[in-house]
Amino acid sequence: MREIVLDTETTGFDPETGDRLVEIGAIELMNYLPTGRHFHVYINPERDMPAEALAVHGLTTEFLADKPRFADICNDFTAFIGDSRLVIHNAAFDMKFINWELRRAGLAPIPMTRALDTVAMAREKFPGAPVSLDALCRRWGIDNSGRTLHGALLDSELLAEVYLELIGGRQPDLVLVSTPAAGPSAAPGRGITRRLPRPVPLPARITPAETEAHAAFVARLGQNAVWLRYGDDGGS
Repeated sequence: MREIVLDTETTGFDPETGDRLVEIGAIELMNYLPTGRHFHVYINPERDMPAEALAVHGLTTEFLADKPRFADICNDFTAFIGDSRLVIHNAAFDMKFINWELRRAGLAPIPMTRALDTVAMAREKFPGAPVSLDALCRRWGIDNSGRTLHGALLDSELLAEVYLELIGGRQPDLVLVSTPAAGPSAAPGRGITRRLPRPVPLPARITPAETEAHAAFVARLGQNAVWLRYGDDGGS
């Protein structure tokens, strides 16, 4: 499965009031792992940079003056993302700017259904906890020491690591499946691997009364009860 982790920088908060994109950074994931392919471009916003935005990303009007306009790079951008899912931190913000620029360039906007919002994912996973990119990097020990200012490509790389943690690490689809086994570890006649005992047993979650009631229930089933085939280690 191909996904694109994406971030943008802008001149402000609202394209409807004259704010524009100034940077796009995106990296490709294939089956949840970075492939090394990326898309990165600075964009001439055709306007001055407000001081508030400059303090966030450090991109000056002078630096951006000779950079391409969005209309010059939009085909390269849409070709890179293709029809892949877009993984974005606070997706509504970035998608608002991207779609505004696409419409301005005469292209079709991207449906919001293609965007996966990692802010929403983090809020669901950690209710009430901070979910900024920096906070999530700290939570999982992801090195963001180079992030003195916001930058679309660097933030995409950090977000890719955060996203992999949000979905359960680098092997989100890993399933431990019982397989046939030979020798004393195999349950007789079943072909299913029995679990080995833990080095340190988990604390008991069954009360003595429940244990006694279960034993009485099994005793009523007779000597052929299936519970008796597994002994006392069936719940370890």
